[in-house]
Amino acid sequence: MRILLIEDDNNISRPLGLALKAANFAVDTASDGEKGYFAAQTNNYSLIILDYNLPGLDGREIIRRLRSERINTPILVLTVRSEINDKVELLGLGADDYLAKPFVVAELLARSRALMRRPETYAGNILRLGNLELDPDKFLVSQDGSRVFLSSKEFALLEYLMKNKGRILSHQEIMENVWDENADPFSNTIEVHISNLRRKLESDGHKLIFTFSNRGYKIDEKR
Repeated sequence: MRILLIEDDNNISRPLGLALKAANFAVDTASDGEKGYFAAQTNNYSLIILDYNLPGLDGREIIRRLRSERINTPILVLTVRSEINDKVELLGLGADDYLAKPFVVAELLARSRALMRRPETYAGNILRLGNLELDPDKFLVSQDGSRVFLSSKEFALLEYLMKNKGRILSHQEIMENVWDENADPFSNTIEVHISNLRRKLESDGHKLIFTFSNRGYKIDEKR
């Protein structure tokens, strides 16, 4: 899943970006409000983590503009304690949650995961497809009750496929939602990771991931 982090303080954005990546998220970063607003307008994100005070456009104005344009991506606002009095206004404008600085990364990750849940897509927080289960909170994949060991990127790719099971996902969609902005769109990295998933999940001959020429990939119990 892909997150946009808009934060001008490198002492916060760098370690936070690393922590998010270590938690299996693809992360784009912006160091001022104008760049962050442009990225939020032009890309699909599962979550925006937004600093309240930014050069260029501040957090309040970014929220107002995005919501007026019907961009409904969940927004988690980072504030210093003196700004917490503005939380009613922020939530009224369309922010989904806020977190006061300094914060504990574990809490930010928990709040981020909560905001990105889609109850209409799956029950609880566990994704299921036939005998395959994926638990994003525990970073655990099992098949027929046996654990399947995946790399972090394989896990992220499988999670995205399962959240969109039955739908053909284009190369561009997968690249935008699983890889970050530094990924080479012309590389064969998606094909390599799809091949790895097939090798680990389809050993019994039961096909799960289907390729559609010039269209993309789909995970389902049948073609």
